[in-house]
Formats: sequence, structure tokens, C-alpha cells
Amino acid sequence: MLVMRAAAAWALIALVESIHGTLRVLWLQPRVGELRARQIAFVTGSMLIVAVAALTVKWIGARGRRDLLLVGLLWAGLMLLFELVLGRLASGYSWDRIAADYDPRRGGLMAFGLLLVAAAPWLGARLRGVRVTASR
Repeated sequence: MLVMRAAAAWALIALVESIHGTLRVLWLQPRVGELRARQIAFVTGSMLIVAVAALTVKWIGARGRRDLLLVGLLWAGLMLLFELVLGRLASGYSWDRIAADYDPRRGGLMAFGLLLVAAAPWLGARLRGVRVTASR
């Protein structure tokens, strides 16, 4: 049940982030440019991910550090897969363009984003005041 609920919560994150990305391209990017828009959206997107984690963490049922870590790793893996498929198949980006999104030397912040996604269940639990146990 934990994995199914964690996957459903991740699907909500993916939906929220897809809408967020569309708004970034349509509204923010024309005003501030692509790189600056991606940097701003990293911050706002991070807040959205943690907000969804905080709203869903009790429902998911992850209470122990191990559960929260597993949910975070599941979310990060699904997000990486989603980004690769979306970038390559839907957007037609080259592998070099996708790699640039994960390379901080090239302005990419996605590697940090994946770390945040992995930590989001724990952060969400902390924000909601969920008592995290060491045993689970």
C-alpha cells in the first residue's frame, strides 16, 4: 500500500510540476529569458514539491526514516525517468541538452532538484509534524 500511495503522490507532483513548467515557458520565460526563468522556477518548483509532500505524507503512511527514504528514492527515480522520457520523446531534446539540465557548470539545477525530490518526504513529514521513528 505504501508504494502505491507513494506512486500516486509522485504522480501529483509530476502533474503540478508539468503545469508549473508550462507556466514558466509561457509566462515567465518571455519576460526574463530561458536561463533566469529556469533558475526562478527551480525555487518555486522546489516549494511546490515540498508542499505536495507535506500534504500527502500522512496519507502515504510513511512514518519511519527507512520508509521516508524509500519513498524519496522512488520519487527521485520516477522523476528522473519522467524527465528523460519527456525531454527525449516529447520535446525532442538531444542527450547533450538533457545532460545540460543536470550539469551545474552549464546552469542546470536538475541534479539538485533530484536531491530535493529524494528529501521531500522527510521535509514534508517535518513540516506536518509527523513523528519520524527510527525503526521503520
